[in-house]
Amino acid sequence: MINIKVAIQMDEPEVLDKHADSTLAIIEEALKRNFKVYTYTVDDLSLKDNKPIAICRKVNLLDLKKENFLQLSKAKEVYLSSFTVILVRQDPPYNMKYLTATYILEKISGKTKVLNDPLSIRNSPEKILVTDFYDLMPPTLITKNRIAIHYFLRKYKNCIIKPLYGNGGKNIFLSKFNDPNINVIIEKFIDDNEHFIIQKFVKNVSKGDKRILLIDGEPVGAINRVPSKSQIRANIHIGGKAEKTVLTRKDLKICDRIKSTLKNRGLFFAGIDIIDSYLTEINVTSPTCIREIDYFNKDNIARKFWECFEKKYLS
Repeated sequence: MINIKVAIQMDEPEVLDKHADSTLAIIEEALKRNFKVYTYTVDDLSLKDNKPIAICRKVNLLDLKKENFLQLSKAKEVYLSSFTVILVRQDPPYNMKYLTATYILEKISGKTKVLNDPLSIRNSPEKILVTDFYDLMPPTLITKNRIAIHYFLRKYKNCIIKPLYGNGGKNIFLSKFNDPNINVIIEKFIDDNEHFIIQKFVKNVSKGDKRILLIDGEPVGAINRVPSKSQIRANIHIGGKAEKTVLTRKDLKICDRIKSTLKNRGLFFAGIDIIDSYLTEINVTSPTCIREIDYFNKDNIARKFWECFEKKYLS
C-alpha cells in the first residue's frame, strides 16, 4: 500500500468556518483514507539551499463536533519534496506573497505533485483566465483609463466596478453613468496600483450566482448563491443564501469549452461562476462550496477529489 503524505498550503485554522470550509472537507476525507496530512501557511514557506521547505504541523485529529476541532502536532521543518502531493488552498488576494509562493513551489522536483500547478496558478488569475472565453462573458473592460471608463459606462449604463485581483466580494460597486458618486469611485480605483474591471451589470444576479466545481476538467456539482435583497453580491460568507440547483445544458456547454484549458494547465480543481448563463470567473486557487453542494446533493465532493487524484496520479 502506498504511504500517501499530503501537505496543504492553507490559511490559519482560526479564520476558517469549520462547518463550511472546503479545505477542511478535503482534509477530513484524506484522513478517512489514512493519508498523513500536514498543514502550513504561506508565511511558513521558505527556499533553503534552493529547495522548498515549510514549517509543517501534522493533523492528528479533525473532529467538527469539538470546539478544538483541528488538533495539530508541534511545528517541524520539512522538505516539501518528501510529500506525495501539495495542495495550494490559501485564499487570494493575488499579491506579491501569493506570487512568491508559486515561484518557490515551482522548485519542487521528483515525484511530488503540486495541485494546482503553481505556474498555471500564477498565469491564471481568476478574472484574467476567464477572458480567454470572452464570448461567454458579459461585456467587460479592464483598464485604468478614465476616458475608456466613461465611454463604457455611457454605453452600458448600469455597471459593476471591482478590483482585478480582489476576492470574497470585497470593494464591488454597482454604478450608473449619471451616478453622482461615480467620479469618487473611479478615483478610488485609479489611485490603486492595479488595473480594475468595469463590467456590464447582469440584472438576473438577483436569481443567483451559480458556482460549479470541476475536478480534472469535469463538473462534479453546483450550488446557486442568491444575494440578500439589499445586496448585489452573492458570496455566502457575506449573507448570500445557498440553494439547490442543477446543471443546465448551457452550463455543461460552458464546462466543456473550458475543459481542455483546465486540464492542459494542470488546474486539477477549479470553480466557475455563472450568472444568467454568463461566465464571470474561473477560480483556481481555493474553490469553495464543497459543503453546500454535499448538503443539497447528498454527495461527497472531497471523496471524488481524492478518487480522481489517485486514479490520475497514483495508478
